[in-house]
Amino acid sequence: MKTIHVSSNRYRNAGFTLLEIIVVVFILSLLVAIVAPKIIGRTDDAKIADAKVQIRNFETALKLFKIDNGFYPDTQQGLEALIAKPGTGKIPDRYKEGGYLEQKKIPADPWGSPYIYISPGIHGDFDIISYGADNKEGGEGKDADITNWEL
Repeated sequence: MKTIHVSSNRYRNAGFTLLEIIVVVFILSLLVAIVAPKIIGRTDDAKIADAKVQIRNFETALKLFKIDNGFYPDTQQGLEALIAKPGTGKIPDRYKEGGYLEQKKIPADPWGSPYIYISPGIHGDFDIISYGADNKEGGEGKDADITNWEL
């Protein structure tokens, strides 16, 4: 009959050594150092894309407003005319009950500033503008203006 001996070394080798833990932490730190800046830099791109989508939604709603009423809201009535029937200026006769946007408020741009609406516009029937991250006219990169006529 053969005897099987269980070595106590088997249980001593079951855990990780300090060196192995340090190597894993180093590798994870290296990955974070490489990946994090790329992810963080993408937030500006996402905000720019969001502003473009919101401007396109305003354009669609304004076109529906015009189909129903025969005109675009003027500058004084603003984008608010898309969520509530205007009480000043040219009053729409066939205003859609509930307005032209699903939300019951006009959202601010992704940087927290209001969109600029001008009608009649300089570049078309109406102009919609977000001044970007710096909230100033002009700029480059994340500070660049986002407009409906340049989309």
